[in-house]
Amino acid sequence: MTGSTVRPPAYQLLADELRDEITSGRLQPGERLPPEPELCVRSGVSRSTVREALRLLASQHLIVTTRGVTGGSFVAHPDAQQLSDALSTGLTLLTNSAEVGLADLLELRRAVEIPAAGLAAERRSDAHLVELRGAMFDPDLDELDTMMAAHAAFHSAIASATCNPLFELVTRPLYNIGIGEEVVEGLPDGYWERIDADHRDLLTHVRNRDSAGAMEAGRRHLDYIAAVAAR
Repeated sequence: MTGSTVRPPAYQLLADELRDEITSGRLQPGERLPPEPELCVRSGVSRSTVREALRLLASQHLIVTTRGVTGGSFVAHPDAQQLSDALSTGLTLLTNSAEVGLADLLELRRAVEIPAAGLAAERRSDAHLVELRGAMFDPDLDELDTMMAAHAAFHSAIASATCNPLFELVTRPLYNIGIGEEVVEGLPDGYWERIDADHRDLLTHVRNRDSAGAMEAGRRHLDYIAAVAAR
């Protein structure tokens, strides 16, 4: 017996069609979508189906709907924070499954953070240096939560200093993943002292616009974290 294919609901098909127009660039940010009656005629569906499709696109932050005489549905302008949050959710789901492990995350961090360190050294501004210095912590005085937050802030600041928003988009979710209590408790003595020293070394290379040195400092930093993880 041949299995039957379940056809997606009409609102999903319309949402998929409109999403393709948005992601392909045929509909640009800020551009108004066709009004609901026109979408009904074009797609051969009811007004309630059109509204359900629009609600789905709005929940995915692809469109913004306003009311009033000049209202309607408009293509949303890209929001780096929303996109990063969506990536964080997906990454968290994967890491809580058996499909992605710590080794996979470290591999991704190497692919992103090492070249980012080099670009940060080349492109950083004085404001970026202020941000990096503000992300330092004192391993002798600060609480664990403070050090973990500072660690994430430092690497986000490195990504920001590349002046390429895509590095920020990819880097931020890597530090939004919760670390299990057993992992934190198993960190060796001197771990946070070494992380602090690595950050200060990397900051020195970025401040001096030493791209090669910054990349090597980033590599050593990740080598240490990988060695700890392999224990």
